[in-house]
Amino acid sequence: MTALPVILFQLTCHRDQRARGFQIQLTCKVCRESHKTQVWLCLLVLSLLSTPTCANSVNEAGDLRICLNDLIHNVKKSDAMLYAPGIEDFPDFCKKMVLKCYMLELIMVLDEEEIERGSQECVRDFNYNLQTTKNDRCPACETYTLQNITTFMDRLMDLLENLNST
Repeated sequence: MTALPVILFQLTCHRDQRARGFQIQLTCKVCRESHKTQVWLCLLVLSLLSTPTCANSVNEAGDLRICLNDLIHNVKKSDAMLYAPGIEDFPDFCKKMVLKCYMLELIMVLDEEEIERGSQECVRDFNYNLQTTKNDRCPACETYTLQNITTFMDRLMDLLENLNST
């Protein structure tokens, strides 16, 4: 038989004074003393709390475009040559892999140009949350042509716009 956990809110009064707050107690009606139930309940709660909810969506690609518009004047100062494939240079199933290449190149530029950490967090967060799977049919980042920062940023913006439209 399984017991359903119930969350009770109990008002606690210390030394007959007014209630000072709520005390949350997890109780189990059928088996109050069962440590196994408490352990499983804790594991369930922890697993629900630790479930990643930050999968990149179309909106986040749009948010990244807004972030890049704020960073673009700082990044344009770079004289770096970067791997920057055009949309026609890769198949549709490689879009996420190519986006990952762009993010890694962009982070390198942000570090080299010593752009303040706070303004680049959106790029780093996007890169951290970008979920890609290795696909042997997608070319490696280094196989694409090297371009200047202006072409790189234009092509990155085109890729993000393309991701938003699909």
